[in-house]
Amino acid sequence: MDDSVIHAISILSDNSKGVLRDVSDIMASNEANIVMAQASVLQGGPSMGRSFLYFEYEEINETGKLLEELRSLPCVHEVRTYQPLSRIYGKRIIILGGGAQVAQVAMGAVNEADRHNIRGERISVDTIPLVGEMTLADSIDAVCRLPRVSVLVLAGSLMGGEVSRAVERVKEFGIPVISLNMAGSVPQHADLVVTDPIQAGVFAVMQASDLAVFNIDRVRGRVF
Repeated sequence: MDDSVIHAISILSDNSKGVLRDVSDIMASNEANIVMAQASVLQGGPSMGRSFLYFEYEEINETGKLLEELRSLPCVHEVRTYQPLSRIYGKRIIILGGGAQVAQVAMGAVNEADRHNIRGERISVDTIPLVGEMTLADSIDAVCRLPRVSVLVLAGSLMGGEVSRAVERVKEFGIPVISLNMAGSVPQHADLVVTDPIQAGVFAVMQASDLAVFNIDRVRGRVF
């Protein structure tokens, strides 16, 4: 999706029933096609207890009219406009696994992302060190619910069982999976297996990049 036709707004509102319905009705009546939505209750600051709604929607002809109607709702306290997150943080690389391996993959990914972002791209790197089969499986399944994920990297010494089944579910969402060359069955399910963790991070960013010549489809199933 071309982020040049995406707009973003946040709405600070009362935390009450029907707010999301009223906001959605106004957006629909203005023909704003919502492509991303988030909602949370603020836990601190002067607005503690109020709802924070964030939407990204495809470009419409009368944005001013949409904002005016949203601000007219009795439950709404503030409406702000932004650039979409794709233009700020861009595509996301997610790295999951053991602390030492995650750190090395992140080093390669951050260094490579810096090279691409200097040239105008936007690629961000998210990591979390985790242990335990079910903990890892749950975190892998959660990747499907995160916005803008381009590649998942699994960095550890031993992964299999339910983790491997979670990898297959992620791949069904079209998210490529890179695995370190480790014990367990995960390498058999990954799209690409890389022995050097730093190189795994570099491959992940190259796959996410619009400018790099690397394409995981050309090396799918290979071990490096």
